[in-house]
Amino acid sequence: MATVDIRRVKKAFGETEVIHGVDIDIGDGEFVVLVGPSGCGKSTLLRMIAGLEQITEGEIAIGGRVVNTLPPKERDIAMVFQNYALYPHMTVRENMAFSLKLRGADRTEIDRRVTEAAEILGLVPYLDRYPRQLSGGQRQRVAMGRAIVRNPQVFLFDEPLSNLDAKLRVQMRTEIKALHQRLTTTSIYVTHDQVEAMTMADRIVVMHDGVVEQIGTPLELYDSPANLFVAGFIGSPAMNFISGRLRRMNGAVWVEAPDGTRLPAGPNAPGADGQEVIYGFRPEHMTLANGADGIAARVSVVEPTGADTYVYAEIAGTQACAIFSERHAFAPGETIRLQPDLAVVHLFDASTGRVLD
Repeated sequence: MATVDIRRVKKAFGETEVIHGVDIDIGDGEFVVLVGPSGCGKSTLLRMIAGLEQITEGEIAIGGRVVNTLPPKERDIAMVFQNYALYPHMTVRENMAFSLKLRGADRTEIDRRVTEAAEILGLVPYLDRYPRQLSGGQRQRVAMGRAIVRNPQVFLFDEPLSNLDAKLRVQMRTEIKALHQRLTTTSIYVTHDQVEAMTMADRIVVMHDGVVEQIGTPLELYDSPANLFVAGFIGSPAMNFISGRLRRMNGAVWVEAPDGTRLPAGPNAPGADGQEVIYGFRPEHMTLANGADGIAARVSVVEPTGADTYVYAEIAGTQACAIFSERHAFAPGETIRLQPDLAVVHLFDASTGRVLD
């Protein structure tokens, strides 16, 4: 196991810079997820850690050793890819043993490591099968097994669940997390799926356009997003945003939307009177208001999921979502009144997108 230190790392393709001075410190045994939309630079950063992309500027150190100029095979890492990358003419056993054979490992040691990895991943019954005889989930386990037998300092996962169906993705992310808890090997995992990031990570690195927007535990990012991007990316469904102007009068604080709708903000809300802000609230932090209290919302769509009811409604000319654990039979076009939980309402500066402290 080892720490991974990424210091002021930049990456450019020709004159186009795609990674802009990234700094991340990953602790020994930590499971860190790099998350962000396509094109944010997360896979490029992972490939630089692996040695598959050259670093334009900055340093990457694994276990305290700078690896900028080291080839991948000398970095003591193991990578699990999105497409499995299994040899079709080799059995599961042969696929898992291949890297050890290349190293010239003793046959007894190879058999021991392959058997141990197969037992951890539930692959013992499939050791003599070929990849074509396996399901997608089983193939991904083989790819993970091939990484485990190497006993590396760091595991790198490049969107390993993207090719699986929704149910299998849920199962596999649980298995990967359980595997990490058992092996405690430093792991860096890339995904565009924020639910994967939230459920698997010790810490999440949110990236956007080649920069790190925020680093924190899943609940830190959910409860205290640093800016509009993080607030809108973390959480499913996404946080609702309504533009307006902050107003203060006689101890009351609210945000006034362009159509005059008043959005309550609470007496301790930050910001100056008259400041242009973005009012943010999560769908799960809304309740039905009593009588004429609350914010008027015109229902557009109701989506019952069984456990919850998703209600999409227009508030102050903006489409918003509210989630109820109770079952409601709202009709499209009906006006309901909603009350946000003021303790978890977020206000963002309209010009910078940064959260107001």
